[in-house]
Amino acid sequence: MNEVTSPTNVPALFGTMVFNDAVMKERLPKATYKAVRKAIEEGVTLDIDVANVVANAMKDWATEKGATHFTHWFQPMTGITAEKHDSFISPCSDDSVIMEFSGKELIKGEPDASSFPSGGLRATFEARGYTAWDPTSYAFIKDGILCIPTAFCSYGGEALDKKTPLLRSMEALEKQALRILHLFGNEDVHHVVSTVGPEQEYFLVDKEVYEKRKDLIYCGRTLFGAKPPKGQELEDHYFGVIKPRVSAYMKDLNQELWKLGVFAKTQHNEVAPAQHELAPIFTTTNLATDHNQLTMELMKSVAIRHGMVCLLHEKPFAGVNGSGKHNNWSISTDTGMNLLEPGDTPCENAQFLLFLCAVIKAVDEHQDLLRISVASAGNDHRLGANEAPPAIVSMFVGEELGGILEALENGTAYQGKPASEMEIGVHVLPRFPKDTTDRNRTSPFAFTGNKFEFRMLGSSFSIAGPNFVLNTIVADALEQMADELEGQEDFIGTLNELIKHTIRTHKRIIFNGNNYAEEWVEEAKKRGLLNLKSTPEALPYFVSDANIALFGHHGVLTESEVRSRYEITLENYCKVLNIEAETMLEMARKDILPAVTAYTRELTETALAKRALDAAISCEMETTLIAKLSALSTGLYQKIGALEDALLQSKQITEIAACATFYHDSVFAAMQELRAIADELESLTAKTCWPFPTYGDLLFSVC
Repeated sequence: MNEVTSPTNVPALFGTMVFNDAVMKERLPKATYKAVRKAIEEGVTLDIDVANVVANAMKDWATEKGATHFTHWFQPMTGITAEKHDSFISPCSDDSVIMEFSGKELIKGEPDASSFPSGGLRATFEARGYTAWDPTSYAFIKDGILCIPTAFCSYGGEALDKKTPLLRSMEALEKQALRILHLFGNEDVHHVVSTVGPEQEYFLVDKEVYEKRKDLIYCGRTLFGAKPPKGQELEDHYFGVIKPRVSAYMKDLNQELWKLGVFAKTQHNEVAPAQHELAPIFTTTNLATDHNQLTMELMKSVAIRHGMVCLLHEKPFAGVNGSGKHNNWSISTDTGMNLLEPGDTPCENAQFLLFLCAVIKAVDEHQDLLRISVASAGNDHRLGANEAPPAIVSMFVGEELGGILEALENGTAYQGKPASEMEIGVHVLPRFPKDTTDRNRTSPFAFTGNKFEFRMLGSSFSIAGPNFVLNTIVADALEQMADELEGQEDFIGTLNELIKHTIRTHKRIIFNGNNYAEEWVEEAKKRGLLNLKSTPEALPYFVSDANIALFGHHGVLTESEVRSRYEITLENYCKVLNIEAETMLEMARKDILPAVTAYTRELTETALAKRALDAAISCEMETTLIAKLSALSTGLYQKIGALEDALLQSKQITEIAACATFYHDSVFAAMQELRAIADELESLTAKTCWPFPTYGDLLFSVC
């Protein structure tokens, strides 16, 4: 067994590239360490003298591990991370250098912000931006660079990143949750955090095959591709034996993640061929967000080492499952309580029921925001398909909780079923307690024992966006509940009525059935639930007066920050579809049409040769196929023209919402029509003439 990854050495390996609490305790003076802990736990600003000591210790630790540069590692609105590297060197009077790192450099950086998305928050010529150290997320070494997690803001203080709203939302949630907990007598609780464990799905394809597909290179997904003879029909890939190349990749990936303190825990094959999943252990939402960004980055870089490419697009292949990122969310206290843990008797756990009702209320009142938080061009392909929940937001609570909520609403005693053991039917196998409810894999927002699994996220998403929305809407519900409960003489009576009223008012959002069923679409419409099928349909809700007021009230986003994110998301949608359409046109014009023409010529020459040999020889196969190919080629040529016209029309639209709608209704529709003909041509054209690797080549290229 490899020494590094042997079970006895994983604990020694874990976090070795992280300037974590243990390292700080070892390397910092006691007073400095206490000051840093206070900054982390209470949000106080570090004195510059303290920052200087921390920076020097951080530099010494990093250089001992081979680092020569540092960077403020931040998460702009691009959805990926950004970094600008500066060396530790500082010149001396004798033309030599020393390695220095100051508290000022640790606390604040000044990158050029002009080329990052701002959504109109500032003009292009207003280039100044600032990165501010986030001490709640530990510094780490990646590729020989000391990376310091930071927030990113403009010269005017507006948030230009995904981390700042997340940190603000965590404070808002903590503030309101503490009010509720103190009403229940939990005076020993001083801090509350949301926690997340994001399950990450991904595809692995052979690098040589990938490099022959322009669509994968430019767009991250295939724009053409006929269905292969075998896809996922046999369900033989899910949880199957992991192939040797993939297994070696997973071991390497785990090692890199463990070094960086990422709690990589579970790995397995997913449903589609070439699809896999990695799941971590839960941690605080801020840290989980950083870790997931690192996970996605390392998935890609480690794959290259193994001669593969990692695809994180939500739908890289039509006709097979796409990739999501299940966001397992809960709320915990500094005393070790999980506030969404029902306990042995959830019907008697009033505190749990109140927090559960707060989440139900939040999800019902803010369906639009949860849908918007997962809106993208890529995810629009996935939502509503068989592997993903539909665009209709609903909640699954299960049989037992559903029964409890119904009993509470009606004021009746809950007649719960006694806990039972699972009967397997084989006496040698051990009996084990049966869960109180089954799992609903079709639900967008499902209760899974002591947490909620938000299943609508796309695989390439930063989890910061969905979680700052989730934190904010639950904080809002808790605030309203605390306002009603505080100062009441009859606390228990008021609490009971509040829980009853919340269930009665918001039970429409609860659905424990099959979310894929057509009947549910009609039922959801009757209940008044939103069905926002595409990004252009969903985004206008983001800038409603109510949502602007919500974020402003809790200090998560200002109105200008809300509007900037609206602009950025719609601009990104248009840009993604434009790149895809331009790529389709290039592939169709320069590759597909010439290939089909060459194959048609080859068939024609074969037919002529047959007739020259003997006029009686039948050329029915060639002539029939030539006719089909010619007709389809003409159709393809026409669809190319239609897509070109649609793109030209899109350039005339200046208003961003109208432009996004046009891209969805006209450009994307033209792309689908072009693809349909191209895929039919692929099924008729000889493999030796077809210009790209097929779906079969891609999905079964790694062994």
